[in-house]
Amino acid sequence: MSATLLPTVSFADDPRDPAMRNPAARARDRAMTKRLNQGQLAYVRQRDAKTLRTYREAQKEHEGGYADAHADYLRKMAAWRHAVSACKAGQWEYCDN
Repeated sequence: MSATLLPTVSFADDPRDPAMRNPAARARDRAMTKRLNQGQLAYVRQRDAKTLRTYREAQKEHEGGYADAHADYLRKMAAWRHAVSACKAGQWEYCDN
């Protein structure tokens, strides 16, 4: 009973497989393997190209958002520096900032 519960070993290209003794069968097998590999390669290339496009679009959005936030920060810092210098110069209305 324990033998039925054990997994069986499977070889993809078993040299003892009687179906692969025929040269035509081996040629069909090689052609099918090549076709499957080429299909996977095309799929991976399309997937990677889509991922790269998505990544680049996200980078552009992020860079634009960062540039806007940085420009806003620089404007606020310039206004704060102006208020500090005006406060130090005796313009007390600027001291609340």
